Amino acid sequence: MLEEILADVSTLTPFWIYISLFFFAYIENLFPPSPSDLAVVIGGSLIGADTIYFIPTIISVTAGSLTGFMTAFLIGKGIDKRLLHSGKIKFINIEAVEKAEASFRKYGYFLIIANRFLPGTRAVISFFAGISNLDTKKTATLGGASAFVWNLILLILGIVFAHNIELIDSYLKSYSKIVIVVTVAIVILLIIKSVYNKLKKK
Repeated sequence: MLEEILADVSTLTPFWIYISLFFFAYIENLFPPSPSDLAVVIGGSLIGADTIYFIPTIISVTAGSLTGFMTAFLIGKGIDKRLLHSGKIKFINIEAVEKAEASFRKYGYFLIIANRFLPGTRAVISFFAGISNLDTKKTATLGGASAFVWNLILLILGIVFAHNIELIDSYLKSYSKIVIVVTVAIVILLIIKSVYNKLKKK
């Protein structure tokens, strides 16, 4: 499967490879999960094979990641806050939204820095950062830095392990599962803590 993808991509001209990598990096922020990380690794393997060049590749994947992140951020920022807090949307818990906003105002910039290292939560982080009205310029700067470092790591892995992409893919999947399990565990602990504090007050 991976060999077929690699073979198909390698038949494209460098320009269209850069465009494809940009698209994969962009779309993940809006419609997760997508194989954007694996696509970046494949991009690294193509660099190792002298099919494309390092600088344009890191620029295209980082630009795609940042553009996608900021698209979700601006969607969140553009939502009518009065409607969100009005209680008219039945499936939205106002208290939960307010707590999420408070948490993002307190820890949001740290989460933005870490967002590229948290697969499965990237779209949520960018969206809630927008809802919480975090500073756009600061968000873009930190989001871009996070995307650059993560993509740099993936490209280097692709260059070094160009002939064993399946191994990298399996490691990325394992890493994603671990991050998701840890994230869910933290959320459950926070919910338990919140319920405990409410019962304690009563």
